[in-house]
Amino acid sequence: MLAAKSLRGSFMEFGLVFAIAGLFTLVCAIGDFDWFMNHHKSRFWVGLIGRPATRGLYIVLGLLLTGLGVASALGLVNLN
Repeated sequence: MLAAKSLRGSFMEFGLVFAIAGLFTLVCAIGDFDWFMNHHKSRFWVGLIGRPATRGLYIVLGLLLTGLGVASALGLVNLN
């Protein structure tokens, strides 16, 4: 029983990390922060599809990560 409780807690923590990462990505994409869009990983996408499309891509990614994190924290999705 104790192992199941600690396992549930780790899933919740993992989901919260996903949700926080998604919110961070979402806020940075909506805010169009230069320091975020000029990161070498973002510059690849900016060069490939342009800055507005890259912002849209990161907004969708942020929404997906946030939703997945919240669903995992609530126990609706198993991220194992």
